Amino acid sequence: MPYPLFCLILACGSILAGLLGSMTGLGGGVIIIPLLTLVFGVDIRYAIGASLVSVIATSSGAAAAYVREGFTNIRVGIFLEVATTLAAVGGAALAGLLSPSIIAVVFGAVIFFSAIQSLQAQHDISGADRPDSLSVRLRLNGEYPVAGKMQPYNVTGVVPGFLLMAGAGLISGLLGIGSGVVKVLAMDRIMRIPFKVSTTTSNFMIGVTACASAGIYLGRGYIEPALAMPVMLGVLAGSLLGARYLARARTVVLRRVFAAVVILLAAEMIFNGLMGRF
Repeated sequence: MPYPLFCLILACGSILAGLLGSMTGLGGGVIIIPLLTLVFGVDIRYAIGASLVSVIATSSGAAAAYVREGFTNIRVGIFLEVATTLAAVGGAALAGLLSPSIIAVVFGAVIFFSAIQSLQAQHDISGADRPDSLSVRLRLNGEYPVAGKMQPYNVTGVVPGFLLMAGAGLISGLLGIGSGVVKVLAMDRIMRIPFKVSTTTSNFMIGVTACASAGIYLGRGYIEPALAMPVMLGVLAGSLLGARYLARARTVVLRRVFAAVVILLAAEMIFNGLMGRF
């Protein structure tokens, strides 16, 4: 395939990935990696390298807009980044020891589990009834815009959420997905943070987490500029579009889109990984 045509197709797919990634907190990697490996036959380690670059672009493109609009909980994001960043370095180191097929199966299993969780009954939009004493001390409770007004919410489950974030960082370094799927799950289900706040705070965090592991992939030669460039530009454009439409999007619709796309891609990754096609 001629390189200009390859760039055009990849950029279009990356725009969709960035749009979905910024609105759901996924970071785009759950679409970029299957797109590169299943459609274009790219080695999964190079796909992960390109995905990490796109994750950084998504975070940079969408995070500023979400912070300005009042959705992102900055204090929660900075607090949880301590766990994700340290664990991401370990995950990137572990990736060099595993075969591509094993990584693909693990990738599919993780995002499939996240999709199933997103379809289950969710908590009230206002968050937890009572905050943790730790969340009060750390001033993690906040508010976000709903129908033109600021809706307050409480944060709970700080300790288990922090521990789960370490797992998210490990997955980020291992799979190159920014660990947005696990971060949203932890904040939404464990810490009981409203879904839109969870997704926007995840976008705020994923760039820092991805940077921690991207350096290791770069040192190993798994970040190919010719591959990463169209991915980064497409994801950046899509993330900026997603930031414009999140405020008007319905949470239920976001959850269903999240689940439908992720379940399909997870099944493809698991099947091809078990068949040894990577």
